[in-house]
Amino acid sequence: MRTCCIYAVAMTSPGTLTAKQPPKQPPAADRVYAHVKQGVLERRYEGGTLLTEGELAEAVGVSRTPVREALLRLEVEGLIRLYPKKGALVLPVSAQEIADVVETRLLVEEHAARKAVPAPAGLVERLEELLAKQKQQAAAGDLAGAAVTDRCFHAEIVRSGGNEILSRLYDQLRDRQLRMGVAIMHSHPDRIAKTLVEHEEILQALRSGDAEAAVGIVHRHVSWFSHLARGEVR
Repeated sequence: MRTCCIYAVAMTSPGTLTAKQPPKQPPAADRVYAHVKQGVLERRYEGGTLLTEGELAEAVGVSRTPVREALLRLEVEGLIRLYPKKGALVLPVSAQEIADVVETRLLVEEHAARKAVPAPAGLVERLEELLAKQKQQAAAGDLAGAAVTDRCFHAEIVRSGGNEILSRLYDQLRDRQLRMGVAIMHSHPDRIAKTLVEHEEILQALRSGDAEAAVGIVHRHVSWFSHLARGEVR
């Protein structure tokens, strides 16, 4: 019986064995794009930060050409603004952007909450898992992770309705939601406790089959962001 080799082998032609190659790295522009985007969403690059091509090229270990390509993509997504010969300015989250996202979320999520009743067992189980995970992240001070889990919690309810168009629309808000969520949790650290309580209330309403209660809690939960946009934080 043959012993196993360190590298897997594949037959390329009769009698010829070739060592399996390790997976290739993503293209350089994709690596820069992912690096900057994650930094913006997690607030390592905060609004108002000026990023230079040279600094990013050095951080990722690439030339300046793929950096320019990546920054152009991020400008199209509204995360940065390019200034020739100066660099890329990370755009802060504006009050108008928050208001626009809240309006869209209310339209989608109130409909989804009503449609999710009666909630299938699989949805309830998944929401319970996400709520437990978010509690752990909050206790550990992982605000970026808690923001991601927060978005997943709401996305599960939207997806449960089976409307692919609405699900795609909601997914298009993902990056804006993540960025806002992390920023708000840092600015209002007491909000995470309220968020967990409201998630528990949404879950309980879905468990009990009370569609109107679920819609009402979702409305209150999401509308808090609009109070923030108008400076009426509670």
